[in-house]
Amino acid sequence: MTVIKSSWERVPGIGLWSDDRLVRDCLNGREAAWAALLEKYKKLIYSIPVKYGLSADEATDVFQETCLVLLSELPRLHDPRALPKWLMQVTSHKCLQFKRQHERTSAIDVTAGYLSEVADTGRGSDQIMLEIEREQALRDAMSTLSPRCLRLIQMLFFESPARPYQEIARTLNLACGSIGFIRGRCLERLRANLQRNGFR
Repeated sequence: MTVIKSSWERVPGIGLWSDDRLVRDCLNGREAAWAALLEKYKKLIYSIPVKYGLSADEATDVFQETCLVLLSELPRLHDPRALPKWLMQVTSHKCLQFKRQHERTSAIDVTAGYLSEVADTGRGSDQIMLEIEREQALRDAMSTLSPRCLRLIQMLFFESPARPYQEIARTLNLACGSIGFIRGRCLERLRANLQRNGFR
């Protein structure tokens, strides 16, 4: 069976391009750069409606609306380094808009409804944005790890249920006794990447 790669996957190294380069190529009309930019930030964008308690379908609507704003507003973005923060703000705003519209059509007062949800969870918009920023910092730091370290950390800490060491060793073609040592080195690299990015 032939696997057809998307346009961004056919460009060597594009997944490692800086936001500066991706934005520049997007503005020059390069389709692969648009695809790579969306691939890079789709987890960030999708994570925000989830935090606001929207359904999967609603999250998809928010994602599409955010992408339309990105398409129209990208030429006015002065500093590409501000893109992640800008995307968080736009997506958060879209989520709140979506909740208001949804609540209005259901004849429920959105402010009271949303505030009661926040009061129940103890999480306001500021707390949600802080969580999103921390998660994005972690994604950014992980993206700079070697493929082996990245896969090891994903299998050890992000899969449920956690895999036994024997299975991880088989999958990564490692000696079972070396996993603890390699895990320690990978976590140290991850910690250093996070500190470089100002993560506390």
